[in-house]
Amino acid sequence: MQKKIHKYMELKMMGESENSILQQDLINNAKVISELKSLNNKKIVVTGATGLIGSVLCKSILCANRLYNCNITIYAVVRNIFKAEKIFENVIERKKFNIIKYDFMDNDSFEIQDNIDYLIHTAAVTTSKLMVEKPVDTLFTAINGTSSILEFAKKNKVSSVVYLSSMEVYGSFSDEKYADENTYGRIDILDVRSSYSEGKRICENICVAYNHQYNVPVKIVRLAQTFGPGISKEDNRVYAQFARSVIEGKDIVLHTKGLSEGNYVYISDAINAIFKVLLNGKSGESYNIANEESHMQIRQMAELVAKKVSKGKICVVYDVQSNNAYAKDTKMKMDTHKVKELGWKAEVSLYDTYIRMIDYIKEMT
Repeated sequence: MQKKIHKYMELKMMGESENSILQQDLINNAKVISELKSLNNKKIVVTGATGLIGSVLCKSILCANRLYNCNITIYAVVRNIFKAEKIFENVIERKKFNIIKYDFMDNDSFEIQDNIDYLIHTAAVTTSKLMVEKPVDTLFTAINGTSSILEFAKKNKVSSVVYLSSMEVYGSFSDEKYADENTYGRIDILDVRSSYSEGKRICENICVAYNHQYNVPVKIVRLAQTFGPGISKEDNRVYAQFARSVIEGKDIVLHTKGLSEGNYVYISDAINAIFKVLLNGKSGESYNIANEESHMQIRQMAELVAKKVSKGKICVVYDVQSNNAYAKDTKMKMDTHKVKELGWKAEVSLYDTYIRMIDYIKEMT
């Protein structure tokens, strides 16, 4: 324990993130990264670097550089340069951290003037409100972005690429389904919100096409809902709303019956899985990333937060509304045996995820 405290204080002095909860995760992630010796001295492109996964991933690599001298160079690709500068304002070693402004809605080719070893593509529209209000942007950010980074990987002979997909490619199931990477349900292509799930499906196919035709070494990660320390203050997704309900002492209000079965994974567990797939996954294949022990209905998760996380100080109430901004109910549990064969396993429970995320939010405010 003393060792961790010493490293945290050292990093604070160096200008790293001052949120102690996030810093603990970064230190743990850094150790994992340091053990992946093939990452040492390499150059990595991370798109969507201002998002939750992209930002924590970049900070974890920087932490590995600080603590273990991994000497990894990051090219953080962002659309909003001001947001990026704010998120990474404490980064000192800028020679190893480069912010690249690029909008995947543009038609300009994606270029970086350096020899890149690895590429992790996290950029995407991720909020349901935007999926409904701007479905064209949702689709073409996905399609243009994925095509651009794969074309870049082809031209520059990148050693490995990970495309971040989503559990939403599975669609909905009328009956309970234990879904491995070859199991698919129904997606309503006439539902405007399907811009996200159908966009992810076509992007996965683009990945497979580039692998088949051009031998681009791209792997696909299908993430369960991913959250924890590092979420933005503006995040208004269900998990963030539940956490704020605990902090504010307000009842959790569900606008659906909460029957959809959720798949979840802690942010650091997800990042460790991404690196496993990047280095050891098979090109042209997909990998489910979820904590199978955290699988439950949304209303069950709400009850967990209300009864156990808040210790019964708040309740769950229902105000059911008809709103196409919500994903269709599904009864699907993600099968993660394939990624476990690469040596990965989830470490953090859903309860602990909420405890850590709530402590993180409290410290931010």
